[in-house]
Amino acid sequence: MAETQKPLLIKRYASRRLYNTETSDYVTLEDIAGFIRDGRDVQIVDLKSGDDLTRQYLLQIVAEHESKGESVLPINVLTDLVRSYTTQATSSVPQFLAQTFEMFRDSQSKWVENMGNMNPSMAKSLEAMQAQQEAFLKAMTGGVAGSTGPTMETPANGGDDLDDIKKQLAELQKKLSKLDK
Repeated sequence: MAETQKPLLIKRYASRRLYNTETSDYVTLEDIAGFIRDGRDVQIVDLKSGDDLTRQYLLQIVAEHESKGESVLPINVLTDLVRSYTTQATSSVPQFLAQTFEMFRDSQSKWVENMGNMNPSMAKSLEAMQAQQEAFLKAMTGGVAGSTGPTMETPANGGDDLDDIKKQLAELQKKLSKLDK
């Protein structure tokens, strides 16, 4: 969606206030960060000179988040970025970072897509595993802790799995009692 839509134009006034041209109201850096998190591209321009200030403000947003303890960038990455400004590698660093983030976005969207397109038999297998885990936890806790799964008195799926778990639990209890003696 962000690729087909024009960037949201934000104008910076001489008073340094930021003005959203779509909604005709003033916005903060946090508002701009929210637009970006929602998938919207932004462009921030100086009203008087027309200079593009987008990079400056995006860096400021990152710096504020990093200073609040919301660290995403490890120290070694920040150090390497600073070094890249003083080396001949400067020309390749932006391309490398752009490609790395593009690959990250692609793999993330493919993962989400694959989870959405999971075949029904795999989904049923996951549900069955979840039911077995719930039954096991129920058996281990004696049906307490406010769980909503099947109880020992009303086993789900004919109780075969629960019966197996009960037998295993009884065997473990016997072994433990032997160790205590």
